[in-house]
Amino acid sequence: MSVTTDCRAASDEEIFGCAQQEQRVVVSGDTDFGTLLALRHERGASHGRFARGRIEIVITEQAVLDVKPGQETDFESDFAEAKALIASMPGFESLQLHRCIEQSNRYLLLVVWRRLEDHTEGFRRSSEYEEWRRLLHHYYDPFPTVEHFNLVISA
Repeated sequence: MSVTTDCRAASDEEIFGCAQQEQRVVVSGDTDFGTLLALRHERGASHGRFARGRIEIVITEQAVLDVKPGQETDFESDFAEAKALIASMPGFESLQLHRCIEQSNRYLLLVVWRRLEDHTEGFRRSSEYEEWRRLLHHYYDPFPTVEHFNLVISA
């Protein structure tokens, strides 16, 4: 169930207090959201959710995907199918696939996970990952390096 509350007149402390008490996720259009979390002494915050009385920080997985030239359309079609596999996994928050303007066969994959282990242990050791690999890995040349990040500064 999704609940939307108009909190434009509430203070930051009121919003965080209500979310913590009711175990709700804070979704904000404020460009200083990371700063607000940092002021609450939450290091490395990029996104956060309240759980067990504290803000849990999520991580961003990043991979630059170089697809074999001429296979971009097939890759995008297979990726559209594969995204349901990763989206079904515990700890998955969101996914973005960006296509490079300068090199049309290069893509940037950004996946937000609740915890690093949701990706490295949960997804990577699952049958869903085996299907993900079957659908997508043959497109890459070279095979991508995957790294994980926490937001430090935003504007």
